[in-house]
Amino acid sequence: MTMNPTQAPFKHVVAFEVAKTSLVVHRLPADEQCAIANARPAIRRLLRAEVRRNAKARLGPLLIVVEATGGYERHVLDAALDLGLACHRAHGSRVRFFARYLGLIAKTDRIDARLLATYGLKTERLRLFRPLRPEEQALKELQARREEIQQMLIAEGNRLEHAGLASVVRSIKTHIAGLRKALDAIEAEIAALIDANESLARKARLMRTVIGVGPVTAATLLANMPELGSLTKGEAARLAGLAPINRDSGKASAPRHIVAGRGAVRRCLYMAALVALKRNPVLKAFASGLRARGKPFKVVITAVMRKLIVTLNAIVRDGEPWNHARPA
Repeated sequence: MTMNPTQAPFKHVVAFEVAKTSLVVHRLPADEQCAIANARPAIRRLLRAEVRRNAKARLGPLLIVVEATGGYERHVLDAALDLGLACHRAHGSRVRFFARYLGLIAKTDRIDARLLATYGLKTERLRLFRPLRPEEQALKELQARREEIQQMLIAEGNRLEHAGLASVVRSIKTHIAGLRKALDAIEAEIAALIDANESLARKARLMRTVIGVGPVTAATLLANMPELGSLTKGEAARLAGLAPINRDSGKASAPRHIVAGRGAVRRCLYMAALVALKRNPVLKAFASGLRARGKPFKVVITAVMRKLIVTLNAIVRDGEPWNHARPA
């Protein structure tokens, strides 16, 4: 999901601690709590009542906070967006770090609901949730399924290497053939979806002007990093998990390491970087300079990956193909 920066701090927050069938709701500044079903009618009734309460008390903009749970939060987000309310989908690890800052060790649904509300009230620079457009959501699901099929192919290939019984070998080969057929169908559907959408097709064409970026890399980035083109170079690197993080204190200066980020983006950039090291003259020269300074391969490939995502972000932002793709 893409996000947009908040414009102002919120003084009225309604937070939802999400379970599959139920929700614990905490309201601030009222500091009140209740439990409701995780169903759209119940959520809409609660939010409408909160909007009326907000207007009566003149508390200013209302913020809905919900922790990302892998899909069970969708009813809250849908109901809030239908009512035109600002939403923030909180990252689980950030909320836990906030709890540590507050000295909270215990963890229950009631405690977590209040924690989420406090997080929304006190945290600066929260970013508002924006739902994906239908074509972006479809592409994301197709791309996720493509990756699942690829992982199954790898697993079955590993099993085939060690299988001895003829019937087991036949079973694995049959499954591999079916998976390959399914992979071809998914990739064809992804290509058709991108070609049918002017915005996606334009972005894909621009990205593929960079030597090393093929249709799979372009589709993966479109699906898993729809913000591309609207970020600074630092934001692009951090979202991909390719920004080296300092670990310095006093006279000690530890090596920098990359952390977090979007795994699917990083995996596709790794393969693109391997191709770029051989075929892309600019990135090949960049990598050669790093190796000449004694940098190990992991540092070199990570730097090339970071260079790729920063370059792709600039290309999509400016709407211009890679300037090394054509003669001067």
